Amino acid sequence: MSAIHRIFSFLLCATTAMLWLLANANAQSNDIKTCAILARSFTPNVPAQIKVADHLHQMIQSKIYAACLQTRGKQGASRMTAPGRPGTNPTNAGAFVTFSVPGAFVTNPTAINNLGAITGSYTDAGGVKDHSFLRTSDGTITPFDPPEATSEAVFVSFAAGINPNGTIVGFYAGTDFLVHGYLRAPNGTFTVFDPPFSVETLPTAINPDGAVTGVFFTFGSTEGHGFLRAPNGTITTFDPLGSTFTRPAAINPAGTVTGLFIDARSVWHGFLRTTDGTITEFDPVGSTQTEAVGINPAGTIVGDFSTTDGFVHGFLRAPNGAITVFDAPGSQFTLANSIDPAGNIAGSFFIAPTEPGFLRAPNGTFTVFVVGSELTNPVAINPAGTVTGGFDTFTSAVQGFVGRPKNMR
Repeated sequence: MSAIHRIFSFLLCATTAMLWLLANANAQSNDIKTCAILARSFTPNVPAQIKVADHLHQMIQSKIYAACLQTRGKQGASRMTAPGRPGTNPTNAGAFVTFSVPGAFVTNPTAINNLGAITGSYTDAGGVKDHSFLRTSDGTITPFDPPEATSEAVFVSFAAGINPNGTIVGFYAGTDFLVHGYLRAPNGTFTVFDPPFSVETLPTAINPDGAVTGVFFTFGSTEGHGFLRAPNGTITTFDPLGSTFTRPAAINPAGTVTGLFIDARSVWHGFLRTTDGTITEFDPVGSTQTEAVGINPAGTIVGDFSTTDGFVHGFLRAPNGAITVFDAPGSQFTLANSIDPAGNIAGSFFIAPTEPGFLRAPNGTFTVFVVGSELTNPVAINPAGTVTGGFDTFTSAVQGFVGRPKNMR
């Protein structure tokens, strides 16, 4: 099956899931946690069928969540706010600027650089086609797609990361019915790249020097492999020993990569790949599934893991390998998403019936914040401690936000 056909299958599954959610709106309308759990547990019938939460998967989860909350909004119109209007949203934990790509159904930030420029994806007003965007620190939003992207696909392009000089990395559906990686330079020019024999290239992150990491698929295979693209364009592929699926998630300035891999028993593990190619596997004690998602310049890794009781906990892995487990106050599901150079961690957690955002300081204290309503999902934090992510508005739109929580250390 071609990459584009797999994506079509993926989006068809997502549409079916959204229709199911809407058809069962009465049962879901008073339980925001159910909406979020349904979205997070959605598993498409593509390479992600092995349950790897890649950026494309997260994009569809956002759509499912938006559909669920759209119905909740219609049932509680008195709580609705105007969609797509940027502004300041004060909370008891700081002030945040909210934004949407003009006319977008969903605005899904994925990364922020040290200057405050944000990139991500958005779904058009019809809730159908997905594209990339750039939001500069002055609030200017530029939607874009690589020139070779096909407008015939439902998924057109997706921006995954941005480095300090403003270079964006992402992927797009091409007119050749393959999925390619792209680099968008600050002047708007594009470079297309693929690992050898790749039919589906899904970059996930870029470091300050322009090194890129991600996952790729070869024809007819659902076994994803890791890759590292050097600034000069040289591509190295890799897999931890025994991996049936490798998903790099983040890369730091030194070129150290972290992510997850899945073994033959379908168990997730964290991994660390250093610049000499050495790969180290790790799991917190008691983990049944481990997902490493972020790494800072010192080599400190952040992520989350599941336990046999069905709970999800955050973890911090120090450069010496020591692992600290943490949970947001009162949480049964703590999802750590990003870590800055100082060790501040941004993420979200479930505490019925809400999913607030959190910032965990290096001393272990938590700042909890909500932007817009019950769902706040910080996805990235930059060296200045500025956080970006998405939130629901009880309308047809899911918006982005950016701000710096107070009590930063």
